[in-house]
Amino acid sequence: MEAMIKIYCRDHHRSGATICAECQALLDYATVRLERCRFGESKPTCAKCPVHCYQRTRREQVKVVMRQAGPRMLWEHPVMSLRHWLDGFRAAPEV
Repeated sequence: MEAMIKIYCRDHHRSGATICAECQALLDYATVRLERCRFGESKPTCAKCPVHCYQRTRREQVKVVMRQAGPRMLWEHPVMSLRHWLDGFRAAPEV
């Protein structure tokens, strides 16, 4: 999540090496939500997760970030992209 937010902020807000306050707030929120995830290490990708843990407005923000930064991840972080793609094949845990 952090890598995608950094890419988004750099391209959208021209923030350079650091991220802006708005993007930092989104990153902080996402970090807390991921730390508190009920599935822990077995958490599936968000698209396959049966529990939507983000607030609706934050979920929309993350969708925008992912839509913009997702394709760029392949070039900037190819190993992370491959791992995320492979995680997409993992079955979602039961609720």
